[in-house]
Amino acid sequence: MSTPPIETTILEELGNIAPEADLSSLDRRADLREALDIDSMDFLNLVAALHKRLGIDIPELDYPQMFTLDGALAYLGRRIGRQLEPDPRA
Repeated sequence: MSTPPIETTILEELGNIAPEADLSSLDRRADLREALDIDSMDFLNLVAALHKRLGIDIPELDYPQMFTLDGALAYLGRRIGRQLEPDPRA
């Protein structure tokens, strides 16, 4: 999965969590929780939705990497890339 579909997925799920937010003007480096005025439960719902849609585990220790749109894109891109790499033991 390339970056644009990942970004689309993130924005769709953010729209589900914060439907009143103007995502087109979202600062890509801003903390999503502050920029969209979402609480910790909303953030957990975002992580759960991304896990479900993208099929990747997101450990709690990695949550801080997902606090911004740019951070989430980079993190999810790396995780998906690792899943797509062939097993070197094969």
